[in-house]
Amino acid sequence: MASLIEPRVLKGFRDFLPAAEIERRDIVECIEAVFRAFGFAPIDTPALEYTEILLGKGGGETEKQVYRFNDSGGRDVALRFDLTVPFARFAAEHRSELTFPFKRYHIAKVWRGENTQRGRYREFTQCDFDCIGTSSAASDFETLLIMKEALDAAGAGGITIRLNHRGLFNRFLQRIDAGAKSVEILRAVDKLAKIGRDEVLKLLSGELDGKRADSILRYVETTGSWDETLDAMTAVAGGDNPDSQRLRTLRGFMFETGIEDTFVIDPAITRGLDYYTGIVFETLLNDMPSIGSVCSGGRYDNLGGLYCKEALSGVGSSIGLDRLIAAMQATGKTATRETYAELALICVDEGQGGLYQRIAQRFRAGGIPTLVFLEAKKQGAQFAQAEKKGIRWALIPPSASETEADGAPGGLVTLRDLRTRQNSAGLSVNAAIDFLKKTKKNETGTRTGTPD
Repeated sequence: MASLIEPRVLKGFRDFLPAAEIERRDIVECIEAVFRAFGFAPIDTPALEYTEILLGKGGGETEKQVYRFNDSGGRDVALRFDLTVPFARFAAEHRSELTFPFKRYHIAKVWRGENTQRGRYREFTQCDFDCIGTSSAASDFETLLIMKEALDAAGAGGITIRLNHRGLFNRFLQRIDAGAKSVEILRAVDKLAKIGRDEVLKLLSGELDGKRADSILRYVETTGSWDETLDAMTAVAGGDNPDSQRLRTLRGFMFETGIEDTFVIDPAITRGLDYYTGIVFETLLNDMPSIGSVCSGGRYDNLGGLYCKEALSGVGSSIGLDRLIAAMQATGKTATRETYAELALICVDEGQGGLYQRIAQRFRAGGIPTLVFLEAKKQGAQFAQAEKKGIRWALIPPSASETEADGAPGGLVTLRDLRTRQNSAGLSVNAAIDFLKKTKKNETGTRTGTPD
């Protein structure tokens, strides 16, 4: 007999059992509903792209992490490491078919060969949304507002969105004659929260003299109120300018919509990718900031220029689904269930499978997802299995001889509340459906009545 292959998955990759996948899909549905509510449309792109497409502007640390290989045709290809670069290629390739400003969202897996840790994997899901074809402050603000509403809808709890402007930071670097090293400086500063001040200072000192390296750290460590911090940043960047004015405009929008407490200006937020040119932002969960940003992004006015001569100014953000879920699980903000079904139809006679499915169809038509048990095990065992799956209600069906005049399944059923262990016997199918519909609509955690 041939030896068995050991079942296993690669490091940083995962299987998802039903409870985990339902949890993920519930959160994705909440996020997607917000994207749609703001008028964003879904798109999709290939998981595999030509390497030159993906690395044309990523470079640096990204190039070290990309899954890259030659395919069977000898082509140099790679798995996408994010959804923004493929979107830039998509927008350039289909620009004649799109109406601008174009608002898109894309929820899909990406791959990076990086070190694994809590909430960080080599295969993970991003929930991206972008608006391209406009450079307005209104599009920047709409992005920030969607971030807040999407995370609120997902049940993330209190959040803080930390905001900066790459243009303002670049003006400061030009003032201290460090603009030529801006890419290396931005990547070093982006690691501040991960490796600490001393290590970042070492990285900066490898690119600049000690005086300029120290001045950069003082800049990113500027503290105070929003206005105090922005005034200090603006002063060392050479005075008032369009970039600082953009931040002031966004702050005004925040007050107009009453969400100003969610946002903090933070000169240390730079984002490591080269393509950002305007505002940049990261989002921390107030109950678990140590897990890092769960939603980040910024404005990338020049990204589309890699693939077409036409300028495609854009702004967007990405929610890291896996990190968000890891944080929500750690803080008790998620619930576990193994099925979407709300009702389990108990199997009394395996020969009546057709009748049971006919009954279940009536409940499903009434908006009650129904799972039909297929084997006539002891009722107690079926009740226990339904509870394990997270199903609240069980239905004991009528006999095969009980039908209504039109041939539809009729007779009397018993509805069992698996939480309270209470039975309601002698119900018509319609009465049971009506009761469950009312309970689904009105229940706030405790049972509000019994079926008629």
